[in-house]
Amino acid sequence: MPAVQTDGHAVETIEGLAGPNGELHPMQRAFVDHDALQCGYCTPGQIMAAVACVEEGHAGSAEQIRECNICRCGAYVGIVSAIQDAAAKMRRT
Repeated sequence: MPAVQTDGHAVETIEGLAGPNGELHPMQRAFVDHDALQCGYCTPGQIMAAVACVEEGHAGSAEQIRECNICRCGAYVGIVSAIQDAAAKMRRT
């Protein structure tokens, strides 16, 4: 999406997920803990998509997570595990 199309809308970036004291968001922490990282190019997008997947209520099962259009790279198994882990923590906050 071109930046001009975001005029008047809030835009959250990977940097904006961290807490006020720099603590990682549960999804960022889960990606690290589950070795769900690839290169620095696609990982931020995967994390943002994973947060949206949880926030939109589509992370109740591995099958739902797979339907969220998360990249199916070499770290895919870790990504699904990370989303499941973070989803539980995000629901508690």
